[in-house]
Amino acid sequence: MAQSTFDDDDLFGEAADEMRADVEEHLASAKATLPTADAVWETDADNVLGALNGLRSALDTGDAVEELRQAKKQYVMGERAGAFEDDEELADEIEALQELVETLEDAHEQVGELASLVPQLKSDLEDAHAGGVDAEADAEADGEEEAEA
Repeated sequence: MAQSTFDDDDLFGEAADEMRADVEEHLASAKATLPTADAVWETDADNVLGALNGLRSALDTGDAVEELRQAKKQYVMGERAGAFEDDEELADEIEALQELVETLEDAHEQVGELASLVPQLKSDLEDAHAGGVDAEADAEADGEEEAEA
């Protein structure tokens, strides 16, 4: 039977290992909830609005923000306690993931704004063309006028 140790250094080392494992677990969970590259790149939509709505859904970060937050909290506690021997590696990984999540959130917002604009733009263009504006006919007329000149 193994003897339990209550030495402060041993306990601190054990706590540091557990804290690092928690940080790594939260980082892995955050990455797992991010959209796949294919989900962002591919579409099966029939029109632009469908593609935009699909992209907006694909850009959803899911629980990645909360998992990243938990990883960062654990990391900050461990770093301040001096628990990590190679804390730069974890810091770099956290920073890279944070930048990716922020980029996804920005893209999600921009696509959402564009998806809101496209139906109104389509309606305005339909109204303009219904009122006698015909871009193809105007282009052909301009071409004929230039040819005559």
